Amino acid sequence: MKIVLRWPQCNAAHDVVPRPLVLDTNMVLDLLVFNDPAIAPVRALLDEGALRWIADAAQRVELERVLGYPQIAPRVAFYGLSSASVLAAFDAGVAYQPEAPAIQVVCRDPDDQHFLALAVQHRALLLSKDKAVLALRKRLALLGATVGNILLDAPAAAAPAAAAQTRALAG
Repeated sequence: MKIVLRWPQCNAAHDVVPRPLVLDTNMVLDLLVFNDPAIAPVRALLDEGALRWIADAAQRVELERVLGYPQIAPRVAFYGLSSASVLAAFDAGVAYQPEAPAIQVVCRDPDDQHFLALAVQHRALLLSKDKAVLALRKRLALLGATVGNILLDAPAAAAPAAAAQTRALAG
């Protein structure tokens, strides 16, 4: 499966295989708890080795905090999971990296800064639903990181879907 992002300008060739991947906390929840169908391409690319999920200790701390939120904890339990099992899956799925050095691009949400720094340091693909992060995608691209919010499942469908998305974003 080819890595194809919703925004065509984010689909530049990348020279590292497997490509490093940084997932923000909402994407981690989609992957490890909610099994969101939109995350299926990410899971497939991880399984086939095209992506290598990287994280740092701050991301684990944030995930642990979010799993305790009153609006999240009952949903985790609904899926028959616990905070401990989600954290164990996180630990098993990521390749831990040291904390990345600060970068010049600053996110409006300081909680997201570590995702940006790690993605830049490793020239990684950063997947996020956070509008503050997505708004920085062009600036982060100049530093070597690719930022998007969705991977398309079928490469053959990528061009029409990307064109439709581009029209929707422009309109």
